[in-house]
Amino acid sequence: MKRVVSLFLPTWPTDRYYRARPDTAPPRDRPLVLIGSDGRSKVIHAANMAARKTGVRVGMPATQAQALVSGLETQLADPAEDVAALERLGLWAVRRYSPHVAVDPPDGLVFEATGVSHLFGGEAAMLDDLSQKLRSSSIAMRAACAANWGAAHAVARFTAPRLNVVEASETADALASLPVAALRLPSDVVQHLRTLGFASIGELNATPRAPLTLRFGQSLLQRIDQAYGRVSEPFIPLEPPELPRVTRGFPEPISAPETLHRYTEKLAGELAALLEDKISGASQLDLLFFRIDSRIESIRAGLARPTREARRISRLLTDRIETIDPGPGVERMTLVASRMDDLPWRPGSALGETPVRDIGELIDTLTNRVGEDRLYRLAAVESDIPERSVTRIPPLAEPTQLRWQIDWPRPSRLLAYPELVETVALLPDHPPIQFTWRGQRRRIKRADGPERIFGEWIRSKDELRSVRDYFIVEDEAGERFWLFRAGNGEDPRTGDQRWYLHGLFG
Repeated sequence: MKRVVSLFLPTWPTDRYYRARPDTAPPRDRPLVLIGSDGRSKVIHAANMAARKTGVRVGMPATQAQALVSGLETQLADPAEDVAALERLGLWAVRRYSPHVAVDPPDGLVFEATGVSHLFGGEAAMLDDLSQKLRSSSIAMRAACAANWGAAHAVARFTAPRLNVVEASETADALASLPVAALRLPSDVVQHLRTLGFASIGELNATPRAPLTLRFGQSLLQRIDQAYGRVSEPFIPLEPPELPRVTRGFPEPISAPETLHRYTEKLAGELAALLEDKISGASQLDLLFFRIDSRIESIRAGLARPTREARRISRLLTDRIETIDPGPGVERMTLVASRMDDLPWRPGSALGETPVRDIGELIDTLTNRVGEDRLYRLAAVESDIPERSVTRIPPLAEPTQLRWQIDWPRPSRLLAYPELVETVALLPDHPPIQFTWRGQRRRIKRADGPERIFGEWIRSKDELRSVRDYFIVEDEAGERFWLFRAGNGEDPRTGDQRWYLHGLFG
């Protein structure tokens, strides 16, 4: 099922202005407007959030805005550079999120999330990642993922939540109460509809179509149908010219899976030869299927290590051919190395050494099936607190220099968070006699401890006095657990004196 993300950048011109002039731009809390020309008059082309809070709005005459706000910062607008910067942002999105990204001027992007959101752990996680990346660059944003461009565009711009995921079955309900301006209609058409009493898309959709066609023409009905997904709305993706790509066109459209499979293998061989000439390897691949109805289907595959091996490239892509909907037929296929790394030649050896096994192909297969965030290795972190002493790293990351301390035994399974248990224990230094965890009571037969671990006071003042006393305990069934008491058993300032289970042995 097709999924589309609409990214809305409400203050894009002013955000771009601040990024272009980090040293000379005024503070962000000072009202700033960018002035452009509207015929012979000067109007507000863009305004930052501080200016909007004072009542300044886009389209207002510049003289009126200056009279309204004392000390208003004014600069000349540059719409051409705004669009150029939007295209650069789109090229960044091509490499990170989707091979099918288009500019939605003047203040947004649109891209297909079909077949790529699983790499981020789902659509909500992908939108959250997009939000974090843009907000870290001080770019205001709103985004929505829906079944089509029209619905995603409307929800992103006219709903309260900043991030929205709208399932296909929820499209009608999500659009019903949105204003008619959300249909991307000309301003005069919107004003005319309001004059006639239409306030929402739902009211417009429930109106007989013939009178609307007679008064407004087919363009209004087309926008309604696009928003509800009744007709498709293709968009032309950005194509980074510097990326290695190979294309194969067909005199007759193709659609059979075995035919798509065969040409994917041929494109993989051609791309491998191109990468070999560049002494590079692909670490991310995008295979685009251009249908005769102007829709584009795509497959994105990430690699743990760069490669230019045709067989490996082909296998990653052909494993997911069944996810492609060829529709009435595919007229062109394009394979792009959307992310590359240097990959110099490695000379072979005739000395009979046993070759080192490369598990990169296995990692790639698993990553593209279950998601990049679900495949990882554990590595040590310099910390005395057990839950802080471990982190996730990529499966094929270089070994870290840190190692866990082995002075005291550590459980083979560490719980994500210590879980509170009910215990019977003597204070201050005795282990529990019994404890109840997840509704099951366990009588302790043996115990070893305590191992005292102090809080990391350098991180927080709250940890200045905190103490944990850990015990390794064994129950009557022979199972071993890692328990700790929060506090030293005497001073309440060191902890709440309650017991927690933190890990399991074996």
